[in-house]
Amino acid sequence: MMSSRVLSMVGRRALSSSAYLQGHASIAIPEFTLPKYHDNRSVPLPEVSFLGELSPELKALKEKEKGAWASLSAQEKVELYRIKFNQTYADMNKGSNEWKTVFGATLFIVGFTSLIIIWQRKYVFGELPHTLSDDWVAKQTKRMLDMRINPIEGFSDKWDYEKNEWKK
Repeated sequence: MMSSRVLSMVGRRALSSSAYLQGHASIAIPEFTLPKYHDNRSVPLPEVSFLGELSPELKALKEKEKGAWASLSAQEKVELYRIKFNQTYADMNKGSNEWKTVFGATLFIVGFTSLIIIWQRKYVFGELPHTLSDDWVAKQTKRMLDMRINPIEGFSDKWDYEKNEWKK
């Protein structure tokens, strides 16, 4: 019953072929729930080894590891390290050239956007409306002052009507 529920919820493709017995029921473990190897400086010991399946030479080296480490050469010690880990701390801390790609892509996007804006200003947008000219704005301001628009706290409050200039 439990295994049929797992199959119906997860699907048959995602399940691994491994199964274990718990009580009287066998339950298939989905492969995506098993721990994966990844290098991380803040987690120095990953949950699983880098190499899952070992070749006969590496199996022999693992057997030799159980003996005295003084009998192992430096190359064999490195190979034993590479069974468990993919990268050293020096490899993980080494800088990459990825910043160049990010910087170049950012400059490309900014340049392309600038070209679009220039094209829009030249061909898409029309001329500026006459209401934005300096003469029109001056006339509109004079009209608002003559009408005494918002005289208590607004626009006309900042105009001195006796001296005919802006208050200081």
